[in-house]
Amino acid sequence: MELLSLGIISLGAFAFGIIFAYLIIKNSSKSLLRKSEEQAKKLLLDAGHESREILLGTENSALDYRKKIESEIRELRREVLRAEKRVDQREENLQLRSEKIDRLEQSIKDRTQNIARNEEEIENLFSEISKKLEHVSSLTAEQARSLLLQEIETELEEELTRRVRIMEASVHAEAEKKSQKILTTVMQRMTADITSENTVSTVILPSDDLKGRIIGREGRNIRAFEAATGCDLIIDDTPALVTVSGFDPVRREIAKRSLAKLVEDGRIQPVRIENVVNKAKSEVEKIVKEAGEQLIQDAGIPNLHPELIKTLGKLKFRYSYGQNQLRHVLETSWLAAAIAFEIGADVEVARAGGLLHDIGKAIDREMEGTHALIGADLAKRFGVADEIVHCIAAHHEEITPESIESLIVICADAISGSRPGARRESAEQYIKRLEALEAIGNSYDGVNETFAIQAGREVRVLVNPGTITDIEATRLARDISTKIEETLVYPGEIKVTVIRETRTSTVAR
Repeated sequence: MELLSLGIISLGAFAFGIIFAYLIIKNSSKSLLRKSEEQAKKLLLDAGHESREILLGTENSALDYRKKIESEIRELRREVLRAEKRVDQREENLQLRSEKIDRLEQSIKDRTQNIARNEEEIENLFSEISKKLEHVSSLTAEQARSLLLQEIETELEEELTRRVRIMEASVHAEAEKKSQKILTTVMQRMTADITSENTVSTVILPSDDLKGRIIGREGRNIRAFEAATGCDLIIDDTPALVTVSGFDPVRREIAKRSLAKLVEDGRIQPVRIENVVNKAKSEVEKIVKEAGEQLIQDAGIPNLHPELIKTLGKLKFRYSYGQNQLRHVLETSWLAAAIAFEIGADVEVARAGGLLHDIGKAIDREMEGTHALIGADLAKRFGVADEIVHCIAAHHEEITPESIESLIVICADAISGSRPGARRESAEQYIKRLEALEAIGNSYDGVNETFAIQAGREVRVLVNPGTITDIEATRLARDISTKIEETLVYPGEIKVTVIRETRTSTVAR
């Protein structure tokens, strides 16, 4: 019972504890609930205050933004209005321009119509005037046009001739000054013997008895001599004289030396002739070699092929119009180098071109062609530079000169060949040249007389003043000089002078 009582008591205490705990928890929860409600109310109040403040701020910001937007909208509206005004103004301007263009188009149409009417009137007037002019002048329109064109051509030709004459005078004056300066400077550096060297093709005999010995029995000696030398012996009635004839100057020199030795020795027979001729060949070859070496040393051109040096040496025995060609090429080389130096051209090319320009004359007896082209081929074959080869080929203008050095060689060649005493002509050739000069002058209409003077260096043409005017006289001089250049071969230059003289006389009574 006691246990049961204890159990009941314990159970009652446990239930009381539970109830008491429940009451405590309930009171605590109510207290917490009240605190929570108070805090919630406080938070709600705080949130309300903050939301009201935020709302007020937002409303203020919205109002500011709205004001700003409304201000921008008002500005945009004003800009749109201004743009509309500008567009309206442009439309008005375009309208005005369009109206102006329309007025101009109408004015142009009116003027075009007026011009067309005026053209028709002018054509009618021109037609009427042409008919009246044809009636008055008794000339058709074509005849009048031809006459007018002829008069205009005559005036233009006279004006052209006058201007050409003025320009020629100016160019000649300037060129003469420069050429005089250049040539004077060159001539101061160049001195040359003006006497002509003559070739000797005769051998003097001690007596006429040697002529028979030279001929030999049945002519065997003279045949052996001619076969060995390649030259002909002319034995005539001229006392104590034998002439050696041959185209090749080197062979002629060998023949002359051989014959002189045979005459001096007195033993003339075929075997002896052959030995003497061979010895003379050796001597002449040595002379040729020495002459070539001395020539290139004097000219200052050491680097030449030995074959070219040997060929140049042969010019020692070659003459042209009485002028020794070895001396001539040396003079031409000196002159060309001096002229090239004065005008700023290539001195070495001009020097070599002048030295080699006539090398073809040493072998032109052996092959076909002119000596200029033969010499150019020979020089090219032995490695001479192309610009020097061109100077050789062009020095007689058989090909067109294309360099200043080739023109310098032409000038130097002419100076060396045409200086006083350098060359001579036979009387027959001289007379023929003078007659040809006078014939060229007399071949033109209006020429009274033509005279070749100063040994053919000048041609004076007397014209009829009633037929030839001053302007035509200038043109006639140029035509005559051109024809002389095209038809004649002559040394140096020829001056053409046309003389038109009017004489008026009267008698006092």
